[in-house]
Amino acid sequence: MLRAAPAGEVLRSAPVRPRRGEPDLFADPMPARIEPCLALLKPKPPEGPDWLFEVKWDGYRLAIHRDAGGVRVITRGGFDWTPRFPAISAAAVELDAGSFILDGEAVVLDESGRADFGLLQQALGGRGGRLHAERAMLFAFDLLYLDGHDLTRMALSERRQMLEGLLAGETGAIRLSEEVEAAGAELLAHACKIGLEGIIAKRRDAPYRSGRGGDWLKIKCIQADTFLIIGYEPSSVALGGIGRLLLAAKGNYGLTYAGSVGTGFTVDSATALRRQLDRIKAQSPPVRMARKGVVWVRPKLAAEIAYRGWTHDDKLRHASFKGLREKADEAQVYRLGG
Repeated sequence: MLRAAPAGEVLRSAPVRPRRGEPDLFADPMPARIEPCLALLKPKPPEGPDWLFEVKWDGYRLAIHRDAGGVRVITRGGFDWTPRFPAISAAAVELDAGSFILDGEAVVLDESGRADFGLLQQALGGRGGRLHAERAMLFAFDLLYLDGHDLTRMALSERRQMLEGLLAGETGAIRLSEEVEAAGAELLAHACKIGLEGIIAKRRDAPYRSGRGGDWLKIKCIQADTFLIIGYEPSSVALGGIGRLLLAAKGNYGLTYAGSVGTGFTVDSATALRRQLDRIKAQSPPVRMARKGVVWVRPKLAAEIAYRGWTHDDKLRHASFKGLREKADEAQVYRLGG
């Protein structure tokens, strides 16, 4: 049985079986990391047979590497989080392949079967936490490497077929993110009705290209993006003593105030957040603004915020706090006008 790879050890591909005693000179070396393909935000789904559709999962993007040396769980930012996802690592050991790289999203499901980012953060112990997320599972949506062969040059439809074969019948901590046979607009309407974050559209014939090139699109029911916390309004009655968080986005000339959020907290999350904020207090605001009664902080903490839209002066509407983003997750801070 395979063992988990020691932290810091670079994985190499399992050797492909030699033919008649000779080494296979055509095997592709297993890359230590592949920069992920990212989805481009669009207001509505594309149409036509060239696109396939999946549910948009609300969690942490991960790549699962396995070869003869063991399993490694790599975050979007390139950090090794193998110890923090023991159930996913154990499930990867049991898959019927010598070496592979899976691309997917780690989630924790709520009682209704919906991915809940807040529950995932709790399972990991919050930002900077060191808990093992036993409840987390991976919904795999791509296969980038398999048994000595680089699959990234292949069309998505071919990679999906191989992924489906690898994960056939899997119902544990690694599962297939199913393609949904429906028109994009119909699927989006249903996803929004049952409270999902949105859907993903992908070009069937596209190879796997790193970055946000447009081969993958995301269409959201409710906007959710990452903003930096720049301060808070203290309250003697609010959870954790936080009345509202003040948020910033990236602008053309540095950080720009993007509004505030005062909902979405729990007693535990607000209390833990207040402790973290009080350790990074600042003497002056990180953005050009003046407001009384605010405790300013250095812009070190990135928060995932759900919201319904923007006001005419570029402030968030109906914002709700979902949790803190880890540096290892490397979610992109929202850019105004971008």
